[in-house]
Amino acid sequence: MHYRRLAGDLCYLSPRAQEDLPLLKAWDNDLEVILPASTRGYATPATSLYTGTVDAKRFEHMFIIVDSATDQPIGWCALMGVDPINRRAHLAILIGEKSHWGKGYGREACHLLLDHGFNILGLQSVELQVFAFNKRAIRCYERLGFRTIGQRRKARILAGTAHDVVIMDFLAEEFDESRIAAVVKRTAASGS
Repeated sequence: MHYRRLAGDLCYLSPRAQEDLPLLKAWDNDLEVILPASTRGYATPATSLYTGTVDAKRFEHMFIIVDSATDQPIGWCALMGVDPINRRAHLAILIGEKSHWGKGYGREACHLLLDHGFNILGLQSVELQVFAFNKRAIRCYERLGFRTIGQRRKARILAGTAHDVVIMDFLAEEFDESRIAAVVKRTAASGS
């Protein structure tokens, strides 16, 4: 069962559940899905979850992305490596269901995850890494408000070719349209 922890129009973020593990395995084992998404190799959060090597603190902010219309899981997203002293984290996302690619689900899920990071966790910055060839993802991140802050040249070799990795970040003061802030405001106004 999935819960609407953070809800948008297209999708909602739900805490992960044991029942999600078969889908996480399927997505991790589909090269068309995982290769463009994983700049760090095959050790994705999902892989760690079902191999028993997961560091609970590192992945405690992982959510399943669920289609609002069908209540079906379509991917996952996470804030990893949360640094509470410097108030930063690393964002990772994977839309595993190819039928949902290019339809705004990833963008909305990232927005909800940023809202969680900035307005629940109190983060100051969120960083991500993306392959330079993943133009669709880069456009999505730029539309959200991420800015390119660097590039690691020839950082990953896939099929014998070295690929650049783009590093992007988003600062708390650049974030607007918080659904969490609206809930807090309504709750405070009602005196609950």
